[in-house]
Amino acid sequence: MAFADRVDAGRRLAAALERLAGEDVVVLGLPRGGVPVAFEVAKQLRAPLDVLMVRKLGVPFQPELAMGAVGESGVTVLNDRVLAEAQISEDEIAAVEQREREVIDRRIGRFRAGRPPVPLEGKTAVVVDDGLATGSTARAACQVARAKGVRRVVLAVPVGPPDLAERLVDAADEVVCLDTPSVFFAIGEFYRDFSQTSDEEVSDLLARAAAPGTDPQPAPSDQGRAAR
Repeated sequence: MAFADRVDAGRRLAAALERLAGEDVVVLGLPRGGVPVAFEVAKQLRAPLDVLMVRKLGVPFQPELAMGAVGESGVTVLNDRVLAEAQISEDEIAAVEQREREVIDRRIGRFRAGRPPVPLEGKTAVVVDDGLATGSTARAACQVARAKGVRRVVLAVPVGPPDLAERLVDAADEVVCLDTPSVFFAIGEFYRDFSQTSDEEVSDLLARAAAPGTDPQPAPSDQGRAAR
C-alpha cells in the first residue's frame, strides 16, 4: 500500500478508526511526522488533538541506532539487548537522556505555545505516528500516555513491520496498522511524498485543532480546557 503523503495516510487511518467516534477519545500525534497524520484522525473522530513528546535515545557512536527512548512524565524505555551489545555505560546513557529531555522541554513549549496539555485521565488515547520501524518510540509513547492516566491505549499507524502487533502487545491495548508489508526497510518507501515535517507545521496544526469552531473539535466536556 502506498500513501500519497501524510494527509492521505491520516484520512485512510481515520477510516479504520471510525468505530471510535463518539467515545471519550484524545488523539496524540508523535512529533513531528505523526502530527499531520493525527490531525486528520482527530478531525474525522471529532476528538481533541495534542502532541505526545517522545525522543529516541541513540547509541553515542551510532546515533541512528536506538538504545531506547524517553518521553514526558519522566518515562524512559531502554533496549537491554542494544545496550549489552554496544557496551553503553550508565554515564553515557544519562548524558544522551539529558540532551533529549532538553529537546522535549523546548519543543513542548514551542508546539503548545502556552496551552496546557489536553487532559488524558480516563480517556481512550489514540497514539498516532506516520509509521513504525523498531517500535521503541511507540512503546515509550504508550507508557507516557498510561502515566498520564488514560483508560485505554490504541496505537495507530499507516505502516509497520509484519510483527508490529507482537512487538507491542504489552504496550498498547490495541494496535491498528493499515499495511504490514513482508519486506520492510524504511517508512519513507511507502510514501510518494515523505518530506520532513517542520516545527512550524506542527505548531500550526495544533493551534488549528485547539481553536474554537475549527476541526478537529474537542468533545464537549473538554472543549473549554483544550482551547485555553
